Amino acid sequence: MLIGELAARTGTSERLLRYYERVGLLSAQRRHNGYREYDPDAVERVQRIRELLAAGLPTREIRRIIDCAHPDGTLDACPGVLDTLRARLTELDARAAELTAARAALRQAITTTESRLGRV
Repeated sequence: MLIGELAARTGTSERLLRYYERVGLLSAQRRHNGYREYDPDAVERVQRIRELLAAGLPTREIRRIIDCAHPDGTLDACPGVLDTLRARLTELDARAAELTAARAALRQAITTTESRLGRV
């Protein structure tokens, strides 16, 4: 299938598909006219890529584990998969804690400012 059909079938832009190819997540054969031609399994591969991106994994990590992904969203226990997933979860937990602290500080600043405005 051509890139336009793959884009339509996966709800992904052609630009993103080209990016996935450039970073090594997706591959295509080239026709004699230079057009990209994807195998039918490219649809499932793009869906796995999108799921892993939604889970917060960067493309460099996805490249390492994409071949361990199954159509049902599960992953084989390939070397490094669990370590990669756990490391990303730890990073996300740290970011969530930072956001919670920032949110509390912002709430406090609003409360303090509103109190001062009420006293003026």
